[in-house]
This record gives sequence, structure tokens and C-alpha cells, in this order.
Amino acid sequence: MPGSVDSPHSMIASDRVEGTDVYSPAGDKLGSIDHVMIDKLSGQVRCAVLEFGGFLGLGEERYPLPWSMLTYDTEKEGYVVPLDKAKLEGAPRYNAGERPEWD
Repeated sequence: MPGSVDSPHSMIASDRVEGTDVYSPAGDKLGSIDHVMIDKLSGQVRCAVLEFGGFLGLGEERYPLPWSMLTYDTEKEGYVVPLDKAKLEGAPRYNAGERPEWD
């Protein structure tokens, strides 16, 4: 599983974060992490991009979420965010083929 915890270490490789499921506080699966965005100057992870919606890989949209919004849940082996599907659907997003200007 992409997000499983194999050791007591507090760091994780980015390729292990990508694909990890994201849940609402109620336990509903919202999507999965498509990729993380790292600040070029500070080296800090700034946001995770959530892949959500669509069907069989078509029509999926990407939602940038501040990294500080995600909490890892060891029981779910995924991240929990303080959002539900309705709030997420109203949030800023972009299509899978787009590359927005990050600032």
C-alpha cells in the first residue's frame, strides 16, 4: 500500500505519498494524492494535490491542499482532511492535463 507505515521513522519518500488515499473526517474516501508540491527555495512541502472525481481515469480533477491540512491516520493508512465532498467540489481545482502557475 502506498501510504503504509513500515518503520518508526517520521519521514516518507514522495513516491510513497503519491497514491495514498485521502478521507473526510467521517471516513468517506475523497480521492488520493496525485503529487506533492515542494517550495524550491525552502525545500518544504507546500501542498498535496488531491485527485478527485471522474470515472476510470477520465474527468478527474486536481485540488491543491495545503500540506498542513493533512493528518496521517495510521489505522486508515491514509490522510484525513477537514473537508467533505461538498466543500471539496466548491474548492479551486484544475483538470488533469493542466499545469497551473504555482505561487
